[in-house]
Amino acid sequence: MTENEIGKIVVDAAVSVHRDLGPGLLETVYEVALAHVLRQRGLAVKRQVPIPIEYCGIRFDEGFRADIIVDSKVILELKSVEHVSAAHKKQVQTYLRLTGCKLGYLLNFGEALMKNGITRSVSGLEE
Repeated sequence: MTENEIGKIVVDAAVSVHRDLGPGLLETVYEVALAHVLRQRGLAVKRQVPIPIEYCGIRFDEGFRADIIVDSKVILELKSVEHVSAAHKKQVQTYLRLTGCKLGYLLNFGEALMKNGITRSVSGLEE
């Protein structure tokens, strides 16, 4: 399955979870629910995946944690905030760069409408 095919499933699943649970819950609630829905749809899902950083020959395994990685190809960063910031969007770009993944989504479950809370990020992905 390509990154874009996975992305379509992710967006549909995020909208479904948001419609069922509504906005304003803790990020962890959405993470557990979204991971469950994605697994039901046949995708391999890993939660709280460490993303190491290498600098000057030193490896920091504690660098970052991706909320969800789907099929080892697509990174999902979940938020439940009033508004996403530029820093949140940069976080996804950093995860893509560090992992070599080509597609990531910033999913803000704090928005009244989920479609307004979806930010797609790419790094070297052919459309």
